[in-house]
Amino acid sequence: VRTARPRQWIKNVLVVAAPAAAGRLASVHVAAQLAVVFVLFTAAASAVYLINDARDAEADRAHPDKCRRPVAAGQVPAGLAYAVGGLLAVLAPAAAVALCNPATAGLLGAYVLMQLAYCVSLKHVLVVDLAVVTTGFLMRAMIGGVALAIPLSRWFLITAGFGALFMVAAKRYSEALLMAERGGESRALLRAYTTGYLRFVWQLAAGVAVLAYCLWALEGDRAVDGGSLPWRQLSMVPFILAVLRYAVFADRGTAGAPEDVVLRDRGLAVVALVWMALYGLAVAGL
Repeated sequence: VRTARPRQWIKNVLVVAAPAAAGRLASVHVAAQLAVVFVLFTAAASAVYLINDARDAEADRAHPDKCRRPVAAGQVPAGLAYAVGGLLAVLAPAAAVALCNPATAGLLGAYVLMQLAYCVSLKHVLVVDLAVVTTGFLMRAMIGGVALAIPLSRWFLITAGFGALFMVAAKRYSEALLMAERGGESRALLRAYTTGYLRFVWQLAAGVAVLAYCLWALEGDRAVDGGSLPWRQLSMVPFILAVLRYAVFADRGTAGAPEDVVLRDRGLAVVALVWMALYGLAVAGL
């Protein structure tokens, strides 16, 4: 279970993103379907983690933090990790056919294949590695909409995609700074990036994500009318604040794990809750 990285399962909450953006959460059927999608995506992601840790066990032992992973620490045999990972990789898309729809199964299958290709070779390809990890986050955000046959808007895809790239590049930047400070070995690709380049990428991605969100919000530009406030426009404030606060950790080089930043920083959590409230009011049209 530890090798499946339960702390990272919080990222799979993104499966509710598309239905939430469409205002389709107020239904027991939708909630039940999203719970199923969450479990299926968690199984698929866990399969990748298990196989990745089995492949990278030797390299992880030289990493100051990854050396504590169960496979690298010798607590879980690599063969067992491969077996369980392979089983989950097959079962998750197969179960999606029966429990959701073929499109969901196809997206899950594509996610597993893409991530396994990343584990084998794509993680060693400059820039492509950033694109693959970013696409994994985007697939999480899309799959809830795919399972419920909800159309995905262009603003949603742009904001989610560049928001994901922001976090991925910030994580790489933090890893690069960490390895430079502590010394030790790291995979060659991380050494191929300069901190200046990674900093440029996360700053660019943050800017595009904010711009796309603001364009979505301003699309419905309305003044106060009959007591109804412009919630869409007001939601820009906490969204921008959240990006700026996350950028503080990115700039310090402490954004190595997005889930840790989100869970540990109370200020970011409060801003996120305010944004969720305003966004919910905007989607509900109140």
